[in-house]
Amino acid sequence: MSASLFARLAERFPAERGRVAIETAEGAAVTFADLLEHAGRITALFKASGVAPGDRIAVQVEKSVANVALYLAVLQCGAVHVPLNPAYTPAELGHFLKDARPKVLVCDPGSEAALAALAKQGSAWLFTLGADGHGSLTAQAEGLPSDRAVAARSGEDIAAILYTSGTTGLSKGAMLSHDNLWSNAATLHALWGFRPGDVLIHALPLYHTHGLFVALNLMLMNGGRVLLLPRFDARPGIGLMARATGVVGGATFYTRLLAP
Repeated sequence: MSASLFARLAERFPAERGRVAIETAEGAAVTFADLLEHAGRITALFKASGVAPGDRIAVQVEKSVANVALYLAVLQCGAVHVPLNPAYTPAELGHFLKDARPKVLVCDPGSEAALAALAKQGSAWLFTLGADGHGSLTAQAEGLPSDRAVAARSGEDIAAILYTSGTTGLSKGAMLSHDNLWSNAATLHALWGFRPGDVLIHALPLYHTHGLFVALNLMLMNGGRVLLLPRFDARPGIGLMARATGVVGGATFYTRLLAP
């Protein structure tokens, strides 16, 4: 088996691909088969756009099921995922694009006009993806056959670049390999005792290491169900706890949950 993180995650998906992988706040159920189909179409679009293994794909979009499929597609075609905070302004984004030199930039439809010049300056393809799952990325991928080929990657190849907070200077890109991300998820899976029947409340952002490389990778390799919330809200979170077996969050989550 390839050392690709995608290949190792998919190998742990349930044999019954019709099992639910993600349930949205609106109650929509997305199966593992749905995720693979969607990721395969985005992979086909990336390949048609000239994306090759090792190319960087910068992603500045809101949390959604389509964002999860996009993440899987980046891994599937062997590219490098560069998640960026949707709150970054075009001026701030210029630093990350100049440093990462992405082949593709995916942004919110509302930011397309402001970022078009930056993308052109860096010779990057520009696609859009909204929080509702609509945008040029999904529109152009929709008519393509789902590509199921997985790019061969070694464990030492870079899977993602995660930028630091920049508190002491300009943000720096931390390069994370396929082995790094797999080892992190596998270690937490063993220590926390997750099982395929587990259900996780996911209220963390997908541009952050905790939401993407801890919570999401962990549940994908676990083959369990994710209750995907757009953001943290204590009241809905408490309401979902009767249906979940776990929640991953930060200190502010827990203090708000305990507040009277």
